Amino acid sequence: MLECCLNRGLYEAGCDEAGRGCLAGAVYAAAVILPDDFQNELLNDSKQLTARQRYALRPIIEEAAVSWALGIVTPQEIDEINILRASILAMHRALDGLKVRPGFIIVDGNRFTPYGDTPWKTIVKGDGKYMNIAAASVLAKTYRDDYMDRLHEQYPAYGWNHNKGYPARAHRDAIRQYGTTPYHRMTYNLLGDGQLTLSFGKD
Repeated sequence: MLECCLNRGLYEAGCDEAGRGCLAGAVYAAAVILPDDFQNELLNDSKQLTARQRYALRPIIEEAAVSWALGIVTPQEIDEINILRASILAMHRALDGLKVRPGFIIVDGNRFTPYGDTPWKTIVKGDGKYMNIAAASVLAKTYRDDYMDRLHEQYPAYGWNHNKGYPARAHRDAIRQYGTTPYHRMTYNLLGDGQLTLSFGKD
């Protein structure tokens, strides 16, 4: 079972993002402060869980958390500032939404920028080591999947209910056939051919 957090007694927030590698859609992040005594044998890196497990965990995390919040950065913002900065901005926005100010922040990965004067630490594969980061990964992933499912209803040709905006073959084939949508990230190599795709489809 994962450790609850890196520092006990500090209202430590775990942060993670979802959707960084997608060709379409916003990037989502979550920040979660869990109580020091929180335990759950199933909770793990969201990529190691099934969709059913992630959605079963979401209400458990939300009910148990001292505080949790989401941060969202749009495709247009991603194109303006790049995905690394957008991912960090999404985490900052999630931290902004917490009703309890964290005394420490731990972040999945190896890149972050200071959030005010709150001390922080990046942890590579932290979502497989600490429950508060794993919880953030579950919330970010499930809420982003819900968002892509809603977008699928507007643009069913791209298969976002299945690929969630990732560069699946069917997704790229649909871009070739129908062009792009307002939700595609225009600074990405959408067709996988090394070229930027600047044609817009239906709006």
